[in-house]
Amino acid sequence: MNTVCSTYDALAGLLTYPGPDYRRRVARCHDLLAENQPEAAALIARFEAATAGLSDTGLEELFTHTFDLSPVCSLEVGWHLYGENYSRGEFLVTMRQQLREHRLPESTELPDHMTHVLAAVCRMKPAQADRFTTTYVLPALEKMLAGLSGKDCPYEHVLEAIRSVLLSPYGAVMSM
Repeated sequence: MNTVCSTYDALAGLLTYPGPDYRRRVARCHDLLAENQPEAAALIARFEAATAGLSDTGLEELFTHTFDLSPVCSLEVGWHLYGENYSRGEFLVTMRQQLREHRLPESTELPDHMTHVLAAVCRMKPAQADRFTTTYVLPALEKMLAGLSGKDCPYEHVLEAIRSVLLSPYGAVMSM
């Protein structure tokens, strides 16, 4: 697996429900970013610092409160782009096709979940990934960030790190 996909997968790992290995996932993500993505690494360090005092249960509650209880920061990309209209269904089908094409396993999450989207994007051909990121991922990410703005939520740092990586020359899929 290439470095870009390792980085995207590590970032996606921070958007999965926290388990006993969550702090290890955060540290690994920071380490992957530190060499080539200092801005994103600094954002992950801010997330680490902001959540350092939380217990495992506290991390789980923060995750649930941030992503599951409030639709303004749902991790479903298609929801941010289309709401509940028919076009979202088409986007779900597109994402399911991308997961199959790249032999990515589905999880209990919908195919348009940001974890699936990041995994698929880094495995797309560069031109397709660039178009997909510009058309779908970044607009949804901006809506997610707007939903967290001013709420002093540590996960804002994770989403900002993802945006930083998607926009950077190192993280841009065109550099693969």
